[in-house]
Formats: sequence, structure tokens, C-alpha cells
Amino acid sequence: MQTAWIRFFNEIAHAMDSIETLEEFYKRKFELLPEEVEEGIGHFNIFHIAPFREGQRTSVPYRRRDFYKVMLLKGNSQVYYADKVYQIQNQALAFSNPLIPYKWEHLDKMFDGVYCIFNTPFFHNFHQLADYEIFQPGGNHIFELTDEQAAEVQQIFEEMEQEFNSVYKYKFDVVRNRVLDLIHYGLKLEPSTSIQRHSVDAAYRISRLFTELLERQFPLDEQHPEIALRAPSEFAEQLNVHVNSLNRAVKSTMSKTTSEVIAERLVQESKVLLRHTDWSISDIAFALGFREVTHFSNFFKKHMQLPPSGFRSGAAV
Repeated sequence: MQTAWIRFFNEIAHAMDSIETLEEFYKRKFELLPEEVEEGIGHFNIFHIAPFREGQRTSVPYRRRDFYKVMLLKGNSQVYYADKVYQIQNQALAFSNPLIPYKWEHLDKMFDGVYCIFNTPFFHNFHQLADYEIFQPGGNHIFELTDEQAAEVQQIFEEMEQEFNSVYKYKFDVVRNRVLDLIHYGLKLEPSTSIQRHSVDAAYRISRLFTELLERQFPLDEQHPEIALRAPSEFAEQLNVHVNSLNRAVKSTMSKTTSEVIAERLVQESKVLLRHTDWSISDIAFALGFREVTHFSNFFKKHMQLPPSGFRSGAAV
């Protein structure tokens, strides 16, 4: 389990700000790009998950996608979110969307299933997908299914695929209705008690991911001249957790507030830049997310008891 989490943290470090587009999805999976994707219009497609083959990739990296996905998966899997992990024992109906980053790891070598993908323009002027709880950050996204429920969901996918492959002029209206059938099927299910949460401490996990996000912004140099995240709320948004949850996790595991941890790291980097670069103080202030030099000077003096210019001149002696 520890090794799995080390891999997970490494993926966070490399891919937290990476969003897989439809174009990247098709190039990664099929090395082709459908015409409508190139044109940026509404897109839908359906795929079958083939049984495991030796040497086949068994995990989906932790990242955001810019498209929606509805999946019927059969087999043993783990799904990693920033603040929780789900264990799927047999089969499940799952929903993913552009707001929530996740990693999916298949544990069973005989897994199979079916899934559809679509983008926001596909439902333009039909429905607001963000209104449904299963596509909202606080909603349930995974539903463990009984054999009977899995058969019912499978039937919806089969009807969807049959319509998708037809020549009916208005087939995509019917396909949208089948997607809505799946959405409402999930909404009607009670949160499953058979999906087991791992015992890994969520507070520890959140604080570790926060630390990864913070540290990967440094060191600053000519190729990486400024940080992207500074406020606790910005980190919380990237991790898809409420800022209060982030603050509680950091406080309980690090005995400091989120703002204190960020401030200490900014001071550390500002000292390095003042000592070892010829950047002006205004350049350093901007690089560290301060839009006014005076704000940076006051911040530095508060933590170091002398202004940046005084620290720089003292370090040069």
C-alpha cells in the first residue's frame, strides 16, 4: 500500500496541473483524432474495455480531463481522489467530469466493461450537466452494483451503442437520452455501503498532496519565473477539497496553519533569490505572487525582522 501511495504522490507532482484533452485521449488510446474533435464541436463516443492482456497498462494516471465519462466496470479496482480512496469489489457504475481529478487502478486481471465519453458542447442547449450531484465535487461518483443492477446498466449501454451505430437522422437525441438514463440510474441509487474506504488517513493524504503542490513550484529560475498557487483556497481548488478541509488536514498533521506553511516556504525561496540571483526585489516580489513590492517587503520584514534589501546587503558581506 505504501508503494502505491508513493507512486500516487509522484504522479501528483508531475500531473496535478495537467488536463487531458479529448485530443490527447484519442492520440494516447488510438493515435487518431476524429474530425469533430478537431473542429471543437459536440462529441460523443462509446468504447468497450478489453479483458486484461499481459503488458497492458492497468492504471489511469491522476489528472483532470476536459470531458465527461460514464463507465460500467467489472472487476476489482481502486479509485484515488485527493481526500479518499474507493475499493470496488465486483462491478460499479462510475461518473467522472472535468472538475474532479482522479486515478483509477485496476487490480483484477480479468476486468472488462464499457464506457462513453462526451464533452460539454454535446449537451449544449439540452441539459446543464453540472446541475446533477454526481458531477459535483461533493456528490457520489461511484456506485457499486449488484448483478441485477449491472445487467440493467449493461442494457442501457447496449441500447446507446445500437443507436450510436445507426443511420437515424436524430440518433444523437436518443443517445443523449440514454446518457441521461444512466445519470438518473446513478442518482436513484443509495450511496453504496459495500464500497469500502481505505484506512489511510485522509488528513495525512491531503496534507501530503498539498505539500507536493507547494514544493513543485520551486525553485524559481528563468525557465520557471513565478509561482502559480499561493492562497490556501487555490491549493484547495486544485485538490478538489474544501479549503476548510485542507486547513484542518494541515493543522492536524503539521501543527501549523496552511497559510503559515505557505509563508515559510515563500520566505525560504525569497532568501535563496536574494542571496544567489541578481533579480531585483520587485522581480522577486512578482515571482512569489506579490503584486506590490511594498507588500513583499512588509511580508519579508515580518518574518525576518529586516527588509529584503537589508538581508541582501548583509548576505553579500
